[in-house]
Amino acid sequence: MDAQGSICRRALAAALVLGLAGAVSQVAAQKKIDCELKYRLAGWSAFYKTANGEGTITCDNGQSMRVALTLKGGGVTFGKTKIDDGRGKFSEVSNINDLLGGYAEAGAEAGAVKSTEAKVLTNGTATLALAGKGEGWSIGISGAKFTIRRK
Repeated sequence: MDAQGSICRRALAAALVLGLAGAVSQVAAQKKIDCELKYRLAGWSAFYKTANGEGTITCDNGQSMRVALTLKGGGVTFGKTKIDDGRGKFSEVSNINDLLGGYAEAGAEAGAVKSTEAKVLTNGTATLALAGKGEGWSIGISGAKFTIRRK
């Protein structure tokens, strides 16, 4: 075995290791995570709709984040609502930070006393399906922006 052949084999082995490491890191970077939101939200509407709350996002990769929630919008709505045990399911994302930001909401609503809420929102990167039970009353048609920010 000559020195030149030995150098070539070592260079080839190093290239294979580097290529394999690059492929592994690329697969890891592409892995999507599943995340859920548990939240509380309370608000009112009289033409202008507003609500504030807080929650926690938890993901299947072990990450979690406390978040503040705001809902602001307009339409022809009247009411008062409070959701104490809300749950949300996000579409898969690459990073928990992709879940922060504003989500578009539009819908018609009607409820009284003990009511159930269900909505699907999107921010362009992620979709969020919300479901919650609470109390209050509301009636009308509205469009709003639901914002999630780090607390």
